[in-house]
Amino acid sequence: MASSLKVVSMAALVVVLAFMAAVEVSMAAVFKVGDSTGWTTIGNPDYKKWASSKTFHVGDTILFVYNAQFHNVMQVNHAEYQSCNTTAPIATHTTGNDSIVIKKIGHYYFLCGVPGHCQSGQKVDIRVLGSTGMAPASAPGMSPAGAPASPGSITGQTPAASPKSSAPALAYKGVLGFAAMGLAIFAGFAY
Repeated sequence: MASSLKVVSMAALVVVLAFMAAVEVSMAAVFKVGDSTGWTTIGNPDYKKWASSKTFHVGDTILFVYNAQFHNVMQVNHAEYQSCNTTAPIATHTTGNDSIVIKKIGHYYFLCGVPGHCQSGQKVDIRVLGSTGMAPASAPGMSPAGAPASPGSITGQTPAASPKSSAPALAYKGVLGFAAMGLAIFAGFAY
């Protein structure tokens, strides 16, 4: 009887841990910049409005789909973004189907480097929250939104810290952590 309880306890623990891993992985999303419009100047898409209607998290993928004969994607720092300066990009993407996985919280600035395109609005500020919730109020190594970029994240930029609190995300992860810990303790006592 005791050995069958051990087997059931261990099986339950494995199932819970697998579920927790799947939940964390399944939270990542793919965002096509501009939705059906894509990355273009045709029709004057409002990328600021598009970005403000989305909630981006660490682990999400930003997808730029465009005609590579007429556009590109440059990741730049905040100052370059504001002035549409393309002389020192952090990274340049030119395939027409560029996927960028977000690895850190903060702001990521992208623009089209074709002359006149950024000035006509082909630029986007992606504000990234934590992996499952709000970004912390401050984090070591983060710089203010207007500071020059430094090496470290998607393609070498350490983004600026976001001003929101991370309490909801930590609470959610805490609940899952407590559930897993409780199950592990229970499985340990079953032996």
